[in-house]
Amino acid sequence: MRGLFDELRSIDLFDGLTDQQLSELLAGSSEVRIRPGLELFREGEHADFWWVLLEGIVDLTRHVGGEETVVAKMEVPGRWAGGFRAWDDQGAYLATGRAATTGRVLRIPAEVLRERMNAWFPLGGHLIEGLYRTARSIEAAARQRQSLVTLGTLAAGLAHEINNPAAAAVRAVDALEDVCQTLLASVSRLAAHQVSPQQFGALDMLRQEISRPAGAPDALALADLEDSLAGWLTRHGVHREWMIAPLLAAAGVDTGWCERAAAILDGPALEPGLDWVASTVSADMLLAEMKESTRRISALVAAMQRIDVTDGLESTLVMLGHMLRDGVTVVRDYGAGVPPVEAHAGELNQVWTNLISNAVEAMDGKGTLRLSTRATQNTVVIEVADTGCGLPPDVAARAFEPFFTTKDAATNTGLGLDIARRIIAELHGGTIDIDSRPGHTVLRVQIPVRAPEPRRPPAR
Repeated sequence: MRGLFDELRSIDLFDGLTDQQLSELLAGSSEVRIRPGLELFREGEHADFWWVLLEGIVDLTRHVGGEETVVAKMEVPGRWAGGFRAWDDQGAYLATGRAATTGRVLRIPAEVLRERMNAWFPLGGHLIEGLYRTARSIEAAARQRQSLVTLGTLAAGLAHEINNPAAAAVRAVDALEDVCQTLLASVSRLAAHQVSPQQFGALDMLRQEISRPAGAPDALALADLEDSLAGWLTRHGVHREWMIAPLLAAAGVDTGWCERAAAILDGPALEPGLDWVASTVSADMLLAEMKESTRRISALVAAMQRIDVTDGLESTLVMLGHMLRDGVTVVRDYGAGVPPVEAHAGELNQVWTNLISNAVEAMDGKGTLRLSTRATQNTVVIEVADTGCGLPPDVAARAFEPFFTTKDAATNTGLGLDIARRIIAELHGGTIDIDSRPGHTVLRVQIPVRAPEPRRPPAR
């Protein structure tokens, strides 16, 4: 056990602990040896343990868009995960931890972590509890938004438009996990330097004076402010200036503010104090990003608006620019006087994405893609044509059948023509058909200018 004690003493995470405190923490923990593929904890389950890496690499994965994605790695001794039930009985793991190499981790029960924090620095425990509850509410909102994708087949169309704000929300949640790690470490270091409640209260009052500048910052001015703050931090013995300076600069903090902070926390307590302030600033920014992302998602869900189909086609071309290389020629044949239509923009854009990507794949990346629009009475006609090899009559006849595809499972990631048809027919009262022969395939969509009246049940 003495060898493990010496090993922990060499890890930065435990710098703020006395030998007695470290011994108390170690007494309630256990060392776990890991091997590749060993799952230590699972996303969504209660975070009953605090896992601290001693040796090796642990992948942190999340289910994003139905796929398991590595969002972070524990690869440096001292990186940690979990333990959230120390501050919240409903605390759950934000990711799945799976060993990527052989190694060792320290497993500390959450109740032990809670007891030690309450005994050593109760104020820090309360702060972390409040921050984690906020993070959990954000996580719940992100999961609710992600679940929209699975609510039905039409949700697949909406998912395309939701993807950007939903991805931003997920990134904010993932980033908040790192902020929690930094915040916990800074609070522990403040406790080690025996910062008084009066000092911490004064620092918190100073933090509350920070107000993010309105509007987008001037890039040159922001860079100059970062350099100025980094220089000030270096002169005052702050070693993590490369992390702290950008966050303080983004919040509009200047060196005058830092001087006032130094008057409250002098000496070695200054760095963890500024680290704590920078972490809270970062958490505030992430919360604002999450709020805006979920607002955009809510607006998209409810949006039925008058849109120009040409705008949707053009935005889809921009998004699929990686597919439209030198081998594909795009011909635009947009009719004059085509009126806007009452439609759900997100669903229509997903249909355009599906039809255009299918056309490019049919040409094997070489040929002519023609996009046409025209108005006929009270209907707008949109055509997506390609010069690919075309579809045999028996395949074209089944193109709109549910689950029918000519792609193998490894590459079949598109929306599917059946769902595209349902979006056009059931949601917008339109039609979609296909005309295919070698060298010329056309997908023709017709949408009423005015949205159809909601269907009413027959009178009894």
